[in-house]
Amino acid sequence: MASPVVEVQSVNKSYHRDKVEIRVLSNLSLTIPEGEFVALMGPSGSGKTTLLNLIAGIDHPDSGQVVVAGTALNTLGESQLAKWRTRHIGFIFQFYNLLPVLTAYGNVELPLLLAKLSSKERREHVETALELVGLKDRMNHYPRQLSGGEEQRVAIARAIVTDPTVIVADEPTGDLDKRSATEILDLVGRLNSEFGKTIVMVTHDPRAAERAHIVRHLDKGELN
Repeated sequence: MASPVVEVQSVNKSYHRDKVEIRVLSNLSLTIPEGEFVALMGPSGSGKTTLLNLIAGIDHPDSGQVVVAGTALNTLGESQLAKWRTRHIGFIFQFYNLLPVLTAYGNVELPLLLAKLSSKERREHVETALELVGLKDRMNHYPRQLSGGEEQRVAIARAIVTDPTVIVADEPTGDLDKRSATEILDLVGRLNSEFGKTIVMVTHDPRAAERAHIVRHLDKGELN
């Protein structure tokens, strides 16, 4: 059994809307071994994205603890968390979140600007990531010159360029046609099977969830 890379321990999370408290996660615990591919499913509002954001260190629980890659995230200040995320977390979003004023190369290079690398080293990393997703020949194209599937592949290259410990994907095929979605799922699966990446994916799509080794269902803030 691989050692756990993600440990969510008795986490509670609520949001406040006006004077109303909305409980999103309730005493939730989850352990993900290194190298696993986990899909989180559940209805809208069930807490899937909130759980993903806690694992990625971009949100904080009200109580309980989140430990990722051996670090208890509640022990880090905001600047430490930013550095930690750069090193350990790769994000893949539903709507790509590419900057339209940057080329594919520029978008993939962004996370590396926080690392202590020379421009030559950054170029090597970017070209390797774009080659892995099959877009090295499009690296000078802007997002508007790419299809949706190509934009998501650029986003995946950006997510993996720092060689992160965990890849978190929030509905990565939600805005794609069936063919492009299949290509993206093939690529995500390859990151797991060939490169041993730990992947946590939120999805509504049963076909996407089938690619995962483990499928967990969230409902009303509880994990089944």
